[in-house]
Order: sequence, then structure tokens, then C-alpha cells
Amino acid sequence: MTNIPETGRSPRVQIRLVVIQVLVLSLLGTLGGRLWYLQIREGAEYAKKASGNHVQQVVQPAVRGSILDARGVALADNETRLVVSASRTELMKMRDDGEAVLTKLADVLSMPTKEVMEKVRLCDAKTPQPCWNGSPYQPIPITDEATAKQALQIRERAEDFPGISAEPQAVRRYAAPGQANTAQVLGYLSPVTDEELQQAQDTDSPYLRSDQVGRSGLEREYDKQLRGKAGVTRYEVDNLGRVIGEAQADPAQPGANLVTSIDARVQRVAEYELNEAMKQARKEMDRNTNRLYEADSGAIVVMEAKTGRVVAMASNPSYDPNAWVGGISGKDYAKLTGKKSNYPLLNRAIQGVSAPGSIFKVIPTAAAINAGYSFNGPYECSSSYSIGGQVFKNFESQSFGGISLGRALEVSCDTVFYRLAHEEWKRDGGNKPKKNAKDWFYKTSHQFGLGELTGIDLPNEVTGRVPDRQWKADYWKANKDAWCKSGKKDGSYVERIAYENCLEGNRLRAGDSVNYSIGQGDTLVTPVQMATVYAALSNGGTLYQPTVGKAVISPDGKQTTEIEPKAHGKLPMTKKTLDAVDGALEGVATRGTAAWRFGGWPQDEIPMHAKTGTAEVHGKQTTSWFATYTKDYSIVMTISQGGTGSGASGPAVRNVYNALYGVSPDGEIDKKKALLPTPQKTLPEVRTDGTITSPKISKDPAKDLRATEEAGTGDGGTEEAGTPPDGTPDGQDQGATVNTPPPADRDTRRRDARRSAGRARRTAGRRTAP
Repeated sequence: MTNIPETGRSPRVQIRLVVIQVLVLSLLGTLGGRLWYLQIREGAEYAKKASGNHVQQVVQPAVRGSILDARGVALADNETRLVVSASRTELMKMRDDGEAVLTKLADVLSMPTKEVMEKVRLCDAKTPQPCWNGSPYQPIPITDEATAKQALQIRERAEDFPGISAEPQAVRRYAAPGQANTAQVLGYLSPVTDEELQQAQDTDSPYLRSDQVGRSGLEREYDKQLRGKAGVTRYEVDNLGRVIGEAQADPAQPGANLVTSIDARVQRVAEYELNEAMKQARKEMDRNTNRLYEADSGAIVVMEAKTGRVVAMASNPSYDPNAWVGGISGKDYAKLTGKKSNYPLLNRAIQGVSAPGSIFKVIPTAAAINAGYSFNGPYECSSSYSIGGQVFKNFESQSFGGISLGRALEVSCDTVFYRLAHEEWKRDGGNKPKKNAKDWFYKTSHQFGLGELTGIDLPNEVTGRVPDRQWKADYWKANKDAWCKSGKKDGSYVERIAYENCLEGNRLRAGDSVNYSIGQGDTLVTPVQMATVYAALSNGGTLYQPTVGKAVISPDGKQTTEIEPKAHGKLPMTKKTLDAVDGALEGVATRGTAAWRFGGWPQDEIPMHAKTGTAEVHGKQTTSWFATYTKDYSIVMTISQGGTGSGASGPAVRNVYNALYGVSPDGEIDKKKALLPTPQKTLPEVRTDGTITSPKISKDPAKDLRATEEAGTGDGGTEEAGTPPDGTPDGQDQGATVNTPPPADRDTRRRDARRSAGRARRTAGRRTAP
């Protein structure tokens, strides 16, 4: 068989191989060209873009603005401290979650290991305070009180302390100038939470994870102005974390400075006198309970009468706001939030509510006149008043016969107001109220601003309570089931009250109205509300919204935004009525229930007006109230479980006035010693560099003042807290008792009265027309 060669097939195969080779070479050429284009021609551009995908942010905290008093004295500012912090993210990379490192750190810092551990744990629903409620990705401060030696140990032994840093940082300082603590007014700071970050991210003032946020007081109310804006520098880094350039830098912008109406000197005196009054009250025997008064809390407000600006505001018990700086310890947190310490974080000037007692009587006085009753009366001031077999007694069962409303205020006659309130209750329909019931006594309270927020520029203010018909109905609806379950017709006092409330707690009963007329029953007010009312009585009837902030000054000092006083209403009183009440309250200070506390006061030069109050609280001792005003200021003070108004609070309020006007124990005025004889009108001077001038302040003006007073012979705070003499009953409800001062006290008052009269005669010839 013959073999024939495949000459026709071979050329086709060769052609195909050539085509394939060309295609492969073309593809390789295309790929090579593309690689050249990406890596050589455009390599630099793409490298730049790639590196830009790795950006790290370094945050420079903004310097928080200072909070200053009215003269420029720093109440809260910043100082540089050595801060030791821990990086939680670094600690979590360790096998034991950093426990060994934190134990060594506690030893170096001489702190309990448990306290250090608590500071770095994160807050959640199951973790109790103290804990870290800020971002877990930012350094967590352990202490801001490290010594240079401790910081050096940590930095030199960095290998022993991974994740731990020790750096100088600007931290908040609450300066307490002249020992003026001002804690509840200033507030405190703590780290921003994730929830706050999310809520603020789309606002004009977003937070950074490193921010500290105001939690209470002025720090919270003016947080946006004080906080400033943190600086952020963005660095480009490669995949090894090496910085290869700076992408963008936004410099930090410091916060603005807040000038307040607080005067640090007056603030210190107010704090000191409140504390001393409470200490003195605890030495006095309560004859109702046969034990010493507890005087467990109190508050005082000093307010400019013509503007509503707060000159001083103190709450007791108090605390040191510096405890929050750098993270609070478990021990300190327990003290500040525990029942045993009686909750010092509360600002009782705006959050403490209680029945006002007889300082409330100016309101039913105005209500009675608006309802058509005559100011002049006469109204029977009997020793008691009976309603349906229930006897409501006058204080100490005193009887003064037929008197005017002015005299009823002076001697604080309860039965006059009982009669008026009962009469109005019957006019409105009694237990079957008319549809058009006037309810003058309750309506007037609302017109005085009670039962509502005053609008003060401090957070968490409470409204108090006006127990009118609507409140009674709402309260009964909310509590009816509990009352009906616990009430017993023949049970204990509390059980009988519950039984009665179950049956008719929605009714405004006669007993409710008469108790209300003397500031008792379910009526609740705050000290700042009453300070606002008495300021309005002083200034002619304008109710001002209380303010603490006075001006915001930019960091460079070039822009000042003043916070102007705002009026939010007028007292429901004609000028005639206002003048009549004004005269009666002056009578309280000169011949009524407060006269024994103002013996020797220069009444002819600085007219004083006052009202005492002693409110009964079921299951507790009486609450002391003292409300006053001059042409410049209103001062209201209260002490829970402190006794009578003039007895417990009177001396302290007198001493604050002594300090304001420079009044000596014998009643002479020394303007050189006066802290603030007229309200501060001007703002502190701002230097060209933006800093604010600050005068020097005494180490402790309150103690300086008390030392001067104790060296004298007059009242001036040296007289023991007690109760007024016969014939000048304090505004207390039925059943209370008073002590009669010894004859020497009455002799002192007569001598002081003669001195005051002598001064009046000496100055009569040179006084000008008002």
C-alpha cells in the first residue's frame, strides 16, 4: 500500500498557529501597555489616591470658656495638670484585658486598684457608676492629679505600661474664689455619650468623641457657647501607619466666656450664713416633737429687684464640683447620689419644693382685694375658726380683734385668711361648685407666677404646685385606686386621709381652701419663685424671668452679647393695693413678726420689708421661711425642718443685708465695708488681648464679716436663733409653740429703736424729695 503525504493540511495548521501567536502577542502587548500606563505614566496620581484612603485624625480639644462673676472673678476656668489616661482599645488586646497593667498603674499612682478598674469600664444598663460613659476609642482619664515623679515613672517605663499615657492637659477648675463654692449653680462636666453624638451630628453644634459636656447648672445651660470647637488635624498614612503628609488641619477655636450676675463675695456670705443658720437650728429644741431640729437642707436666693438677676444662690447640702474633674471616684459618686448625704447635687433653690407658710399670704391678700374685699377691713382675728366641727387655730391661739389686712400681714393672723378663703369657697358653690366659679385665691396664685416655671437659665427647674380644682381632679384620678386600697375609716391618720381622699379627693373642700390661704395643704413653691414674687413687690409689680447669665464675651474679647432682663408678667394688683401691701410688709420688719430680727436696722435710709413663714409638714418638723426686700434686692431663705421663719432664717438674712449695705451691728452704714450697696450694672473690662480684668477677692468675706459682727453689741447674727417676743407671732400654723426672748433682748430692741429714731431726726433736715 502506497503512503500519500498530507500536503494540503499542513499549511492550514501553520496559519492557525501564526494567528494564535499574533493574538497572544497582541494581548500581552495590550496588558503591558496598560500596566505601563497605570504604574509609570499615572503611577504617582494613583499612589496619591491610594494613600489618601488611609487618614488618621488627631483631635486638639478646645479650651473651654470661663464662667465669671459680675466683676470678672473666675468661678470656673481651666488649669494645666498632669493627666494619666488609659487606652481601652490597647488594654483589650491583652490576654487579661489589661488587668496586670492597671494593677501596676494603681500602685504607681497610690490609688486603690478597684477604683482604677472602675474608671476604665464602660457604662451600660447593667454597669453601675462610676464608669466611663464616653467613647471607648478615646483615652480614658484615670487621674488629673499625677505628680511629676509619677508621670516620669510611667513614661520612662513605657514597656511596663502599654496603653497608658501621662501628658499635661488643660482641665476644668472650679476656683471657689473667697471660698464661694457656687456648686449647684455652676454644674459640672462629663464625657459625651454615643447617644448625644448621634443626636447632635446634624445640628450646628455637633460633638466630637473627645468632648466634655455640661451636665448641670450653667455648664449645661451655656454648653454650646462655652465648649468652643475642637481642632482636628488629618494626616495621610501608608499601610504601615507612617505619616506621609498632612491632608487638612482645622485649628481649635476656644469657647466664649460667660459673665454672670453672681457676686462671688455675696455668694460666699450667703453660703456661709445658710450653713451657720442650719447649724444653729440643730441646737434648738423643737417643742412640738421634743427633739432638736434636724435642719437637713436649705436654700437662699439673693436677687436684683429691678431686673431679676441672681446675685447669689446657695443650696445646702452642697459639694465640691472638682470631684467630677478627670472622672469621679466610686466613693465620691456614692456621696453625691446617696440618700445618706441628702442628695447634694440638687439645687434646692430651683428644685426644692415645700409649702411656703405665711410668706404666701401676700397672694391671698391681693386675691381678697380683687374679689371685692376692703384692705382696711375690719376682719376678726380670733384665736380659732371652726368649719363643720373642725377647729383651725391661730398661731399660739393669739387674738387681735378686728384688724385690717395690713395688720393681718404684720402679725401673721391666720384666722383672717381662714374666714376670707372660706367665704370665697362658699360663694363659688362650696362642695357643688358653680360653672362660673371665680376661684380668686387660686387664680391669683397663677397670676403671681406660681405653679409654673420662672424660666431661669438653669436646667431642671420644677414648677411647684397650685392645688386648684383642676389639679384636685387630676390628682384624684391618678391616685384613687391606691387610696381606696389603703384607706381605712378608723385607721391611722394616714389611712383616714386615704379613706377620705378615696371618697371625695376630687372635691375642693372647705378645709383645703382654708389651709391653702395660709400657704399650707398641697401648695408647693420653690425659693426662686418666691424671690421673684417679692422682687416684683419691690419694683412696682413687674415679674422678671430670673437670670444668672449676664453676658457672653467672645474669646478674643471683640464681641459681647448681653443677656437682657426679660419681664414675663405683672402682679394682679393696682398701685393702691401694691402700696398698701408694701406698707404692711415694712410694718412686719419694724413692728411685726420680723421686727426682733431687724432691731437697729437703718430703716429711714434703707427701708426693709419682710414676711415670716413657718410651714407644717406631716411627719416632719416645721419648715422655716423668711422673705424680704429693699429697693435694690429681694432675699428669700428657707430651711427644711429648721423651725420658725424669723427664728431660724431671720439672723442669716439680716447678716446678708449687713454685708450688702455695710451695716454695722449698731445700725451705722459704712460704705467702705459694703459689698454691693447697689446692683452691679457694668460688665468687667476686656483687655486688648481678649483677657478679662479680675479684681482680688478676700480669702473669706463671710468669716471676715462675722468676726466684725461678733465684736459688736447689736443683733448682727449673734443672737441665738429662737422665736419672736409676745405680741409678734411668727407665721406658723396651729399647734406650734414659740420661746419668749429674755428681757435683755427686749431692752436691746428698745435701745436699737431709739437709735434708729435718733438717726431719722438727724437726717430729716437734709433729705431730698424722692
